[in-house]
Amino acid sequence: MLHLRLIVPTESTDEVVRLLEDTVGTAHLVVLTGAARDPHGDVVLCDVAREAGDRLLAELRALGLDRAGSIAVENIDLSLSRRADRAEDDAPGEGADAVLWESLTDATHEESTLSVTYLAFLTLATMIAACGVVLDNAILIVGAMAVGPEFGPVAGICTALVQRAPRLAWRSLVALVVGFAVAMAVTVGFAFFMDAVGLFGAEALKATRPNTNFIYRPDWFSFVVAVLAGIAGVLSLTSSKSGALVGVAISVTTVPAAANAAVALSYGQFGQARGSSEQLLLNLVGIVLAGVATLLAQKALWAGQRRRRGATATAGVTDGTSGDGRGPGDGRP
Repeated sequence: MLHLRLIVPTESTDEVVRLLEDTVGTAHLVVLTGAARDPHGDVVLCDVAREAGDRLLAELRALGLDRAGSIAVENIDLSLSRRADRAEDDAPGEGADAVLWESLTDATHEESTLSVTYLAFLTLATMIAACGVVLDNAILIVGAMAVGPEFGPVAGICTALVQRAPRLAWRSLVALVVGFAVAMAVTVGFAFFMDAVGLFGAEALKATRPNTNFIYRPDWFSFVVAVLAGIAGVLSLTSSKSGALVGVAISVTTVPAAANAAVALSYGQFGQARGSSEQLLLNLVGIVLAGVATLLAQKALWAGQRRRRGATATAGVTDGTSGDGRGPGDGRP
């Protein structure tokens, strides 16, 4: 369930309340007349099933409430209420499958913003991966992949393409390109420093490196893994499964590829640098293509569920039963 806190201009309260009452999947409606001071108006509280939330938010924005008032949404971790249970039963689809596009856009906007913190994490991850490729240490590679924040801008590009949001797409692309450019440039300097103090060496980079040589040898397996990771990553974002997102982060060799390219450039190993760059681009393209396809599939699937549920509800009204086949007196108290 989601909890909505709305600040509504007084002249629009009746219209908003009517919308909430008519929306399938809502419960616990509260109206606090004149309670809001900035902006001035009424406070309307309501719980809504997650699967009905996206459509309701879109209709509230269509009423101009995001401009004239306020729309705040919170996740409810626990709700002990028969009315809430019934609202979830009545709402179309399953909450775990629902996509809150407003929430997704907001989350990817925050994660895809070029900031000092973002650059710091990406640079640190690339330097850790540089140590991993020189030492041929898979543990360091995995650690660097977990630290890297690059999936945020990639998800932002996917969301922007599906939602047709050019500003989000541009912001995400800038964060991705500038982030990797800065991280690789700093890592080149880091490699020179480590070589000067005797901790890095060209011999280690030229060695067979059985644990990490896949980083500069892109193949179809790399693309397949990137596609699968892109699907899993988008599903983790739309379903708020942060644990799954960590798994995605350590599945694709974006940061290690950037690190290997930087170290290879510092030693003049242009073949490895080219192969690592190809690996990086291949993985990013695979994730974006899979992410966009997944979002489009979710959008189409959810629209189909709504249409089917609407047709069922209409049929139920026609024959005197509710949309789930029960008669008027068969509902839970």
